[in-house]
Order: sequence, then structure tokens, then C-alpha cells
Amino acid sequence: MSDSARPSPLAARLSLIFTGLAFVGLFLFPYGTLSRNFNAQSLLQRFPSGLINYVGGTFENLPNVSTALTLGWVTVLVLAAAIFAAVRRASWLWLAGAAALVLGIAAILIFNAGLDAAVADLVAKGVRARRIPWTSGGMHLGLFLPVLAGAVTLFAGLSMYPRAWDFLNRLRGLLVPVSAIALAIAVGAVVVLIVQPVPSGLDRPLALGELLTGKLDVVWYVYTTLFAPVTNVQDLFSSLKIATPLIFAGLGVAFGFRAGLFNIGGPGQLTMGGIGAMLVGVYAPLPPVLLLPATVLAAAAGGALWGAIPGLLKARFGSSEVINTIMLNYIASAIFIFLIGSSTFPFLGKTYNLPIKAEGFEAKSNEFQAGARLAPIADLLSFTRGEVTYFSMGPILALLAFGGVYYGLRQVKARLWIGLAAAVIVGFLTWNSLGIPITSSFTTSRLNTSFLIGLVCAVLMGVLLWRTSAGYALRAVGLSPAAAEYGGISVGKNVILAMTLSGALIGLGATHYTMGGALDEYRLKGNMPVGVGFDGIAVALMGQSTPGGVVAAAILFGTVDTGGVNVDRVLDKVNKDIVTVLKALIVLFIAAGGFLSRRITDPPPPTLVKAADAGGSDGGGKLSPSEAAREASTPLPNVGRSSEVISQDMLGGDPVAEENPDKERKS
Repeated sequence: MSDSARPSPLAARLSLIFTGLAFVGLFLFPYGTLSRNFNAQSLLQRFPSGLINYVGGTFENLPNVSTALTLGWVTVLVLAAAIFAAVRRASWLWLAGAAALVLGIAAILIFNAGLDAAVADLVAKGVRARRIPWTSGGMHLGLFLPVLAGAVTLFAGLSMYPRAWDFLNRLRGLLVPVSAIALAIAVGAVVVLIVQPVPSGLDRPLALGELLTGKLDVVWYVYTTLFAPVTNVQDLFSSLKIATPLIFAGLGVAFGFRAGLFNIGGPGQLTMGGIGAMLVGVYAPLPPVLLLPATVLAAAAGGALWGAIPGLLKARFGSSEVINTIMLNYIASAIFIFLIGSSTFPFLGKTYNLPIKAEGFEAKSNEFQAGARLAPIADLLSFTRGEVTYFSMGPILALLAFGGVYYGLRQVKARLWIGLAAAVIVGFLTWNSLGIPITSSFTTSRLNTSFLIGLVCAVLMGVLLWRTSAGYALRAVGLSPAAAEYGGISVGKNVILAMTLSGALIGLGATHYTMGGALDEYRLKGNMPVGVGFDGIAVALMGQSTPGGVVAAAILFGTVDTGGVNVDRVLDKVNKDIVTVLKALIVLFIAAGGFLSRRITDPPPPTLVKAADAGGSDGGGKLSPSEAAREASTPLPNVGRSSEVISQDMLGGDPVAEENPDKERKS
């Protein structure tokens, strides 16, 4: 069988690693968690049978998970077949991967169904849900690894087909951040293994096997807790609330990166954005229809002003934007303290009133006008029927309708407008009619419409940079200022523009804290966390300076920040600082390129590879002994001599005199 009809050696090795790990993990790692109490002590199900009890005591009415265990044996056989296919680089490798993926998902669903059945049986007997141990159960490493191995093997096997390879090749930009995240998780796991003892309610020391399994269980618990906020609406909204300012900060830093600029002045630009929003939102005598957009634009203008200053200094005097933005952070902080730190200030021996600070000892401004406040997203995405509050499925269905139409009508030029029309119609019909019941605490979420403004900014940034001539000029300046200037692009003008827009994006992040009331009040407050401007650097790096990547990285950071609070509340040796460690490791590994080879992250163009394969050979560049001798005797070209000197030499002039005019004059 030709290599073109088989998976590549790299794909086969990757599949072999993951399937081998999943095969061994089924027998070594816990299969599932039957119960976990508030102290993180667990009751674990092993494969093919057996329990490990770290809680202590006895359990009655254990869930029936025998079907999931039986399915585990089928998964073992499929993984063995996948290992064989990976070793032989068989063309049916992708089929084995698909089977492992389907079986793994089915085993997880059946395992959870067994837990749900046990819970329902106890509820029917009158037991309160909070007293039922099985509500905290779920999959473990033994169930998760076959799913991961199946997905990797599926894509590895499909990579031998040109269309699938082209699709995977377009995702090559994800390799570095994904590798960085995986490495950070691995190092973080080592840290957890070292510092956190196994939570145990037993009155005896743990055996060696119990200790090793318990350590793995702790690592699994930490990471599932960190990423758990994506599994329920309440915690998801808390994650998005944290992610909102990170989106603005990450977009601003990424915009600077695209233009070859390092904007480290996020804290100052965020501060000035808050001041601009406060001056308009509190004092501007405008009707509500104008006040809201004017306040948003004022926040952007404040950040833009603080970004334009270092841009102008760099364009005019060549000074470093890094130093200038750092210094401007301190100036913005001083202005911030001056405005809301006190209601009076001394000047030339006299004391003057400054009516910006609100009454009281706390450093904060007066309240924003009602027309300058951003609505909570919970009010937009929920509706009430009787006494029950529902989360609207309208937005999700509208997005699905848009995506289905947009990608389904690839040959239609007007597919964008058709997709938007379909989304509007579906959203209108389902917004207040289809939903899922939620708790009343959902409506108290402080996630506001500044999150939607951030998403709009991400779209506009993508359009500007990759769909306009101005964006092309900005990226050209970032890639090579000299080449851009040679091509007629004004480097200074684009440096100023890039820093101005970068600052505007970061300044808009202040709308979340001031206009959105994320700090529990619609005010500019002294405890506004301006340090998020520095976090934007990590978000931009992880997002590879792309709008979509920045949004995804910000949501990831917001998710682990929310999950870190829950880890801190349960474990005694691992706290929310593990999130800081993970963020730092991710940035470190991204800076190192994920320790991936350049041939993997940035391979040569396919056309060049095909040309080399078609016409090249190992011996094509070798010379015979006579040819090598003739080549060695050939004089070197005029390397290092200017074209003027060469022309004079050809015309009969004195090249020595031309190359050394000062020496000729002295003589």
C-alpha cells in the first residue's frame, strides 16, 4: 500500500501514544466517581470491578453501573484494534478512532444514567437531594481517556485524505496554545501531587495503591473543578463576567502586536477610560438615547488618548512605547486618585472644592445617570412564566440558524445576509417561548451588555485588520516597517493609529466596571481592578493575537478563575493561586513555542514540498570530482564591492581610488 493511502508516521505515532495511554489507564486509573463529599473525599469505581472508599463508613443502595463496566470491555477491544492499526499505519485507523470515541461517550452517558437512576430512586423514597451521595458522581480518567484517544485517533486517521488534511492544516495555528495549555496542566498536576495530601476520612494509613490512586483523584478533582463553571449557567455567567474586561484588554494588546507594538499601558488606558465614562455618564445633560452611546464613546476616547500619546512619541521621536506606556500608567493612577480620592485639593496655599467624589470615606464617584447604565444580560436572556424563570434558548438557536445557513450556502454570495435574516427570524420566534428553567439567583448576575460590546469589537477588529486596506497597512508595518515604508505606507501614521485604537479597545473595558455595575455599583470606584490591563498581555499571547483566539483565551481564564474559588474553598493545601501558576506557565510555554518543532508549527508551503518530491533527490545536488575541482577554481564574484566600483572597473577606472577616495586625497 502506498504512503499516500496511509496515515503519516507522525499521525500514527500520535494515535499510538493516546490509545496506549487510554488502554493502560482503563485498568490503572479510576473508572468513575460514585460520590464525593464537601471535603473532596470520594468513593471511586474501578475497572473491571471494585471500589476504593476514601470517605469511610459504608454505602447502601449503590448505583448500578454494570452496563457501563461491560461497555468498558468493548472499549478495551476497540482500543487494542486502534493500537494495532496505528502500529501498521492501516487505512482503517480512523474507523477504530471513531468507534473508540462513540463507545467512550456511550459509556459516560450510561454511567451517569446509572447515577441518575439511583438518585431518582432515593428521591422517590423521600430522601432530600442534598443528602444523596450520588449527585456528586461522574466520569473519571478511566472513562475520559478513551474519548480523548478516540478523537485524536479519528483525526490522525482522517489526515491521510486531502480534504481532511487541508482542514486540519488550517487549524495549525492552534498547536502552540494547545501544547502550552497541555504542558501547563502537566506541570500544574505535578505541583498538586506534591503539595496536596489525599483527602481521606479513613482511620488508618493508606496503602501504597490507595495513595497513588488518591493522588490521581486529587489532580482530577482540581482540574474538573477549575473547568466546572462551563457546566452550569450560574457559574458560566460568573466566568463571563470575569472574562469581559479580559476580552477588551486582550484585544487592545493584540491590536498593538499586529502592528509590531508592545502596549503595556493597559492599566493606565483602562483608568482613563473609566474617567472618561464617569465624566459623561454622571454629568452630561443628554437624553438617555444619546447618553448611553456617548458614555461608551467617552470610555473609548479616554483610552484612545492615553494610547495615542506614546504612539505619537514613538512616531515623532522614536521613543520606546514600552517605557512610555509604563510611565503613563503612573500618571493615570495619579489623576484617578486626584479626582475621586478627596473632595478638596490644595493649590498655591488655598483649598478648592472638587465635586467629583461622592460623600463618605470611600473613594468613588457619584452614581451614573440611569440612562448611562448597561443592562444586565440576565434580563435580556431570561423570561418569566408565572413564578418560574427561564433561560431563553432564542440566542443559541439564532446562532445555530446563522451558522447552518452561512456554511450551508457556501456557493451563494449573499449567504451572510441570508444567514442574518434567518437568525433574526429564529430569534424573534423563540426568544420568549423556548427556555430552560433556572434558579432565581441567575437574575442577580452582574454580567452586563459590555460583554456583547466586547464581542462586537472582536468582529470589528477582525474586519479592520483582514478586510480593509488600512488593516493591511497596519499588519505590513508590524511585519516589516522598512518594507512597508518602501511600499509607500506611512509607518509613523500607522504607529499612531495602532496605539490609538489599542488604547480605545482597552479603555472600553471600563464600561464593564462603571456602566455595567460589575463592582456592585454604577460608579467609578477606587477598587477598580486596573491590573487586568496586564492580564491582557497573557490573553493576547494565548490567543495568538487573533480576535477569536483572544475571546476564547479570555473565557478560559475567566472559567479557571471562577473554578479556582471553589478549589480554594475545599482543599487546604491547594488554593486559587494554582490559577496564577497555570496562567504563568501557559505564557511561558507559548513564549517557547510549545516546544514544538518549526517543521510542525510552520512547515514549508505544500507547493514547495511537492516540487521537491517530484524533481529532487538526495544525489541531485552532488558534484563529480572533476566538476568539484572546476567549481573550486572558479574565482569568487565581486562580493562586498559596490556597483559603482564595479562599473568603474569595467570602464577602465581606478577601483582602488574609487573605494578609497580619502586615501587618494591624502597621498
